[in-house]
Amino acid sequence: MKPTPKPRVRERSAAEFLPATLTLPALRKAAAGCRGCDLYKNATQTVFGEGPSKAAIMLIGEVPGDQEDHQGRPFVGPAGRILENALAEAGISREIVYVTNAVKHFKWEPQGKRRKHKKPLASEVTACRPWLDAEVRVTQPKIVVCLGVTAAQSVLGRPVRMGADRGRFVASPLSPHVLITTHPSAVLRHPEKQQQREEYARLVLELQLVHRKLQQLDDNYLGS
Repeated sequence: MKPTPKPRVRERSAAEFLPATLTLPALRKAAAGCRGCDLYKNATQTVFGEGPSKAAIMLIGEVPGDQEDHQGRPFVGPAGRILENALAEAGISREIVYVTNAVKHFKWEPQGKRRKHKKPLASEVTACRPWLDAEVRVTQPKIVVCLGVTAAQSVLGRPVRMGADRGRFVASPLSPHVLITTHPSAVLRHPEKQQQREEYARLVLELQLVHRKLQQLDDNYLGS
């Protein structure tokens, strides 16, 4: 007697929460009610992307942090301040940049009285991918910058090794010009100040590559 096949479990996804009309205001409003995975249960709110409706550059992080979760805005915590400084040093105007995360809800675990960031599962990144696809479709960035491995794997759809893939442009279904660099929070995780300075300097150098690439792609781009 053949065993009874197990019923297939339907994979959850943000796709069913996408609005009929794709604009940033419509996407942001729809994402506020997203239940495409379980991360919303322990998060304060959805943290959607921010930036111009047509962006020259899209920066993609991993997940919102503690302060982002409370304020409902991406990159407003310590990592965000590092990113702002690095963009300025690289000559990139913040006005042409759209910032977002591969996953739109804060994932965390308790550490004493603090909420410690926790890396999202592959299934959670996949479930949230429709929001990222929609953001790219609307903003049409010329260059996509992946801040960290999780963002890169979401964009490229393959395993990524930071050591091998960092600092060079590759193509993906989302954009023909994708650069992988470190997440600015990685700068803070180094225990020694000298290591932090070196990692920050490398982040700036890689953002300068983005600056130069944008100059090649857009004759009207002058930088900051």
